[in-house]
Amino acid sequence: MYLSRFLSLHTLWVTVSSVMQHYPSVWGHYDVCKTQIYTEEGKVWDYMACQPEARDMIKYVKVTLDPPDITCGNPPETFCAMGNPYMCNNECDASTQELAHPPELMFDLEGRHPSTFWQSTTWKDYPKPLHVNITLSWNKTIELTDNIVITFESGRPDQMILEKSLDYGRTWQPYQYYATDCLDAFHMDPKSVRDLSQHTVLEIICTEEYSTGYMTNSKIIHFEIKDRFAFFAGPRLHNMASLYGQLDTTKKLRDFFTITDLRIRLLRPATGEIYVDEQHLARYFYAISDIRVYGRCKCNLHATGCKEENKRLLCECEHNTTGPDCGKCKKNYQGRPWSPGSYLPIPKGTANICIPSISSIGNPPKFDRIWPNISSLEVSKPNQANVCDNELLHCQNGGTCINNVRCQCPPAYTGILCEKLRCEREPGGCGRSSARGRAAPGPGLLLLLLLPLLPALLAARARRAC
Repeated sequence: MYLSRFLSLHTLWVTVSSVMQHYPSVWGHYDVCKTQIYTEEGKVWDYMACQPEARDMIKYVKVTLDPPDITCGNPPETFCAMGNPYMCNNECDASTQELAHPPELMFDLEGRHPSTFWQSTTWKDYPKPLHVNITLSWNKTIELTDNIVITFESGRPDQMILEKSLDYGRTWQPYQYYATDCLDAFHMDPKSVRDLSQHTVLEIICTEEYSTGYMTNSKIIHFEIKDRFAFFAGPRLHNMASLYGQLDTTKKLRDFFTITDLRIRLLRPATGEIYVDEQHLARYFYAISDIRVYGRCKCNLHATGCKEENKRLLCECEHNTTGPDCGKCKKNYQGRPWSPGSYLPIPKGTANICIPSISSIGNPPKFDRIWPNISSLEVSKPNQANVCDNELLHCQNGGTCINNVRCQCPPAYTGILCEKLRCEREPGGCGRSSARGRAAPGPGLLLLLLLPLLPALLAARARRAC
């Protein structure tokens, strides 16, 4: 009796689960590039936009300092505490491990006592400026997903610029200016991210928020990524669908959060005062104990994996794409121009996979283009390459592969692999009602419709048991 009821519940659950498989429980994670779905003709592949998981990008960074000899310790020197110029018993010596402060200590594990940090030489050549450029390079396009955080062991600098590059360091653009006096240092009115809006989120600002003198509880400088995301996704980033939609349709916004390199330009060390104490120049220097950069490999929504190979990050491309950023179609898959994936429509996006070239299908003419009528490629040509299969060349959007030579598409779709909406070819394009045909009933409604059948199923099982 109990076994029969369990089997009946199991049957109902399988039915409901098969209906609900098309309704993801979360919006827009884009962590799967393709999934198998069940149709009347059997299992088929459904493609979707996908991206790698965000990670700590500092693990893969290469750091360069300019000038190269700016790190303290060669020759050894003594430096003073910021708060007390008479406490000058701290030594930096590159030849002694316990007293050395090399650049790699900006990226080591924090929480140790005493803390580890990189340190510059002191401002012994004052009034000559003490300028340092710290360049972080990934040799890969990165999409930032969280705040950039820089922790200073010394006081936060009086003047600093954070810059970004999108072309591997050939050109640079400012990200944000930092100063104790923005008007004096950079001829800019001071602002904070809170002063921005959706319409001004790309504005380059100067902030005085992170440039106070030395205090034990104020050593951190931020470049606020999440606060900028919040203009579109809400204060707690609950509406990521809105953010993804904006990133998808506004290239400048997406490029704003994309980098290949970062450069920290330290222009004036923390003085803690209006003037510089020339009698105690050993108290002025830069020291950084930690830098945090979180992001993901940019793979143009064609990959969920990103691997390190020969000290370089590479996307593990899918959708028949290739290249470090999945930025082109594979050979023999150039039946249409390459295109990045799209976050829209939410929640699965659009894969925009690369499709076979006409030359790879094996029928003249030799130039690459999409076949105008795939039904002309019937099985009468036994030596032709497959147009579709169940491994790489999958019919999309619920299409069915017929004899490996054509995709039988649902009514709303067309194209070699059912990758196009049929309404795109109609006058007026795709309206709200024609984009995907009639809307499928929601999972909650389907569950309510199926629940009344449960007593009948149980009664039928009971009769058969008798």
